[in-house]
Amino acid sequence: MSVQLNHTIVHARDNRESAEFLADLLGLEVGPEWGPFIPVALANGVTLDYATIPAPDITPQHYAFLVSETEFDAAYEKIKHRPHWADPHQKHPGEINRNDGGKGVYFLDPSGHAMELITVPYGGFPA
Repeated sequence: MSVQLNHTIVHARDNRESAEFLADLLGLEVGPEWGPFIPVALANGVTLDYATIPAPDITPQHYAFLVSETEFDAAYEKIKHRPHWADPHQKHPGEINRNDGGKGVYFLDPSGHAMELITVPYGGFPA
């Protein structure tokens, strides 16, 4: 078996709120609570396990999601009225980027994690 990422824990102020935010945005399902975790499974088998911790203990992380053009457009409709940027340094507010022939956007989740949606991987799809 080749090495694969199976799951990661995402710290949140409210695990249910953050899991539902991502699931609603990307058209995913929130799984049943398992111990302290609220899981959201991605199409590639990776699960984001949201865990509630005190807000001062959260270190913002970056999560990038490769989505189709249709998924991007649907998600962008849901976030376009929230703060969002074309770049990770937040210098181009209210815009999307068009890198590598696709679309991309950055925004914050309810716990302050830097989320990114892209339709083409950086460097483009392999030939």
